[in-house]
Amino acid sequence: MTSVVPARTETADLREVEQRVLWLATAMIDHANRVRPNGTGLKVGGHQASCASMVSIMTALYFEHLTAADRVSVKPHASPVLHAINYLLGSLDEKHLTTLREFGGVQSYPSRTKDPDPADYSTGSVGIGATAPIWGAVARRYVDTHGGGAGTGRQYSLLGDAELDEGACWEAILDPTVADLGEVVWIVDLNRQSLDRVVPNIAANRLQGMFTAAGWQVITLKYGQVLEELFARPGGAALRERIDGMSNPEYQRLLRCTPAQLRERIPAGDSVIERLLSDVDDETLAVAIRNLGGHDLDALDSAFQAIDDTRPTVIFAYTIKGYGLATEGHPQNHGSLLGEDQMQQLAAQVGADLDDPWHRFADDSPAGKLCAATASRLRRRERARVKPPRLPADIGRTPSGTTTTQAALGRTLLDLTRESPEAAERIVTLAPDVSSTTNLGGWLNKVGVWSPSERVDWFADDAETILHWRERPAGQHIELGIAETNLVSLLGELGSTWSRWGQPLLPIGVVYDCFLGRALEPWSFGVYGGGQSILVGTPSGVSLAPEGGAHQSVGTPSIGLEQPGVTSYEPAFAVDTEWCLLAAMSQLGKPGGSSSYLRLSTRPVDQSLASVPTDPAARERRRRQVVGGGYALRRAADPQVTLVGMGALMTETLAAADRLAEQGVDADVICVTSPDLLFRAHRGDADRGVLDQIFPADRARPMVTVLDGHPHALAFLAGINRTPSIHLGVTGFGQSGSLDDVYRHHGLDTDTIIRSALDLTHS
Repeated sequence: MTSVVPARTETADLREVEQRVLWLATAMIDHANRVRPNGTGLKVGGHQASCASMVSIMTALYFEHLTAADRVSVKPHASPVLHAINYLLGSLDEKHLTTLREFGGVQSYPSRTKDPDPADYSTGSVGIGATAPIWGAVARRYVDTHGGGAGTGRQYSLLGDAELDEGACWEAILDPTVADLGEVVWIVDLNRQSLDRVVPNIAANRLQGMFTAAGWQVITLKYGQVLEELFARPGGAALRERIDGMSNPEYQRLLRCTPAQLRERIPAGDSVIERLLSDVDDETLAVAIRNLGGHDLDALDSAFQAIDDTRPTVIFAYTIKGYGLATEGHPQNHGSLLGEDQMQQLAAQVGADLDDPWHRFADDSPAGKLCAATASRLRRRERARVKPPRLPADIGRTPSGTTTTQAALGRTLLDLTRESPEAAERIVTLAPDVSSTTNLGGWLNKVGVWSPSERVDWFADDAETILHWRERPAGQHIELGIAETNLVSLLGELGSTWSRWGQPLLPIGVVYDCFLGRALEPWSFGVYGGGQSILVGTPSGVSLAPEGGAHQSVGTPSIGLEQPGVTSYEPAFAVDTEWCLLAAMSQLGKPGGSSSYLRLSTRPVDQSLASVPTDPAARERRRRQVVGGGYALRRAADPQVTLVGMGALMTETLAAADRLAEQGVDADVICVTSPDLLFRAHRGDADRGVLDQIFPADRARPMVTVLDGHPHALAFLAGINRTPSIHLGVTGFGQSGSLDDVYRHHGLDTDTIIRSALDLTHS
C-alpha cells in the first residue's frame, strides 16, 4: 500500500498535539490509580515518567512521518502514549481510557491480541519487542518473494536505552542478515535512567560505535534548538564542553534546581560560562537546560528526513524521563505517580481539564484537522486472508527397519513436497546453523535456502559436497547464526504473516533441545503476540549420551506441558512423528490456531515395535489417539501393572513388559505422545475421551511411568484413577557415556523398570 508523507506540519500545531498526548497518557495512569475504585488498595501502576520521555518522539513520528505501510514496536512502558495517539486518531473509544490495567481493559503493555486498539507488535519482555521489527522485516520480505502482497514500509522500534543492556538486541544487530534491512529504524529513548537510578555511564559514544561497526546508520539528537543557539554565542563552546563533560547524575540534578542554583552549578567557576548565562533570563535558562534533541520537534523532523533506507538506522534521541511533569528528572520517578495537585498543575500547563480529561480537539481546529489528516493517512485497507493449505492427516507411509524420530522430521517434509505440494510451498524452516545435524539436509537440498536475491553456489559442481547451499528468493529454509533468540523471534514473525498480510505460512524452527530454555522467552512472547509456529527440539534427553551433561535436556517435557498457547508432543516412532507434525501444521495460519513443540530424539528405534494396525479404520483410530495424547500399545488379558513410556524410552518399556510376562506379571503398555494433551483432559480443559480409552477405570492398576526427562511430567497420570505409582526419569545432570551406562545411572534401564513394577505388585 503506497502512502504519501504530508508536508511539514506547523510546529505550533504539532506542539499542541504533543501536549495533549502527554496529558492523555498521564491522565490514563492517574485515573487507573487515583480515580477508579480499587477494592484491594494495591497500586495499579503505570509509568507516567517513562511515557513523558517518549511523547515528543511518538508525536513527531505518528503525526508527521509514519505511513500506513509502516509498522511500529512501542516500548512497553509507553503503552499509554500509544493509546493516547490511537484515541486522537479515532481508533480507540473513549470508554477504554478508563480501563488501563483493568481486567478485560487496556493492557499494561502494547498487545496485538488483547488490546482494543491497534498495536503492530506486542511488547513487554524487554529487548524482545525491540528486536521484533527486524524479524518483521525479514518475514515481510519472505512473503514478498513467495507470491507478494506484503507491500513495503519501514519497521520502527521505539525502545528505552536500558533495553540495550539485553543480549537479545546485540544478537539481532550482529546477525549478518540485518545489515541489508534498510527499512529497519530504531529510535532509542536515551533518558539515561533505569528503574532504580540515574545510570552513571550510559556510554552513548560506545553504543554508537557498536552500531556503526554493525553497518547501521547512526543519527544522534543530543541538543535542541534553544541550547544550540546558546552554544553559538560567545562562550557557547565552553558551555557545550561543560555539559558534554557532565556525568548523567550531575546533569539530571540540574533539572531539580532553581534558576539561581543553575547559575551557580552550571559554570562551576568558569567565568566565560558565567558571562554567557548572565545574559539569559531565568525562564530561558530553565527551558534551555531541558532542551534535549528528543524533545525538539524540529530536530526530530530533521532526523527522520535524514534516514538512509539502504541500511538499518538507529537514532539516539536524548530525552528527560518525566519531561513536562512535576517528577521530571527525579532519580526515582520510574513508577511514581502525580498527586491531584500536580495533575491540576499539569492540566493548567497543557490546557486540559482534570474534571473532563478526555476532551478531543474541535474538528475545525488546526490540531483537530491534523489528527483527522493523520488518521486518514494511516488508515490501512483490510487484506483478504488466504486460507491455509489443506494438509493430509496421514501420508500413508508405514516405516520399517530402525530409524529415529529426528530423521522422521526430514522424511515427512520431503514426503509433503510430493503428497501435498500446495502445503509444502507454505513451509519455511529455520535453524541456527544446525541443519545438517538435525536431519534437514534432504529438505534443504530439495527447496533451497531463502535469500532476497540469487547468490552463486560456488560448490555446486563439487561432487563431494552433500549439502547444497542454493540461496535464492524461492528458497524455503532460513539459516541464522548460532543465536536461538534470533531464530524463535523470527519464527514468531513468520507465524504472524497470516494476520499481518493475509498470507499464511507453516514455519518450523529446529533447535538443539538442550537450548530450548534459551529460546523459550522470545518464542513464548511470539506466541502471546499471535505468532503460530512449530518449534522442534532435537536431539533430546540423556539419550544423547556421548555429548555429556551440558547437551542433555531434562526439563523440556515439563516446559512443553506448561507453556500456554502451545501443544507439545514427544513421539516414540516415525509414524507417530509424522502424524503429530501434520496435526501441528494443521493448526497454523488461521484465527484460533495454535503453536506446537515437538521433542525428538536421535535414538534409533525398531519401528516394528509400533505395531501399526494394517486395517485402515484401526490405523485411523491409532492416528487419532496419537495426536490426542497417547495410545495403548499392548493390552494384557489380566494386567497386574501399567507401564507408561514416552519417546525414546518405549524400547525399554516394551522390553520390561516382555520380561515381566516371563515372570507371570502381565502389563498393559501405554505410549504417551503428549502429556500436555492428557493433562488438559485430566484437568477438564479438553474432552476426557482419550483418557477413558487409554486409562479406563476398569483396567486401573499400579503404574510405572518412564521418560527421558524429569519424571514429574508424567506423574499426574497416576491421579487419573488414583493408582499407586513409581515415576522414573532424569533428576540430575548427566555425563558422557554409553547409552546403557547413562540409562542405568539415571534409572531408566529395563532392569529398573522391572524392579519398580515388582515393588508395586508385590508390596
